[in-house]
Amino acid sequence: MSKIYNDATKVDAEQGSVLLDGPGGVAVTITPDAALKTAGRLTDKAAEANGQRVEREWDEREREERRAIKPAK
Repeated sequence: MSKIYNDATKVDAEQGSVLLDGPGGVAVTITPDAALKTAGRLTDKAAEANGQRVEREWDEREREERRAIKPAK
C-alpha cells in the first residue's frame, strides 16, 4: 500500500486549467471538465471511505465492550 497522507491537495485555476499540487510531490494540470469529474469521484469515494472507517471503529468498540463484560471463569 502506498503512503497515506493527511494533507489536502492545493487547487488553483489558471488560464482555463485546474492545477493540483498534492502531498508527496503530486502535481497535475487538468481541464475543468476533468476536474469536475474528479471532484465528484473524490466526494463519492471520500464518503465511502469515511463510512468504512466509522464501521471499523464501531466494530472495534463492540469487540472491546464484549471483552469487558465477558464473565470470568
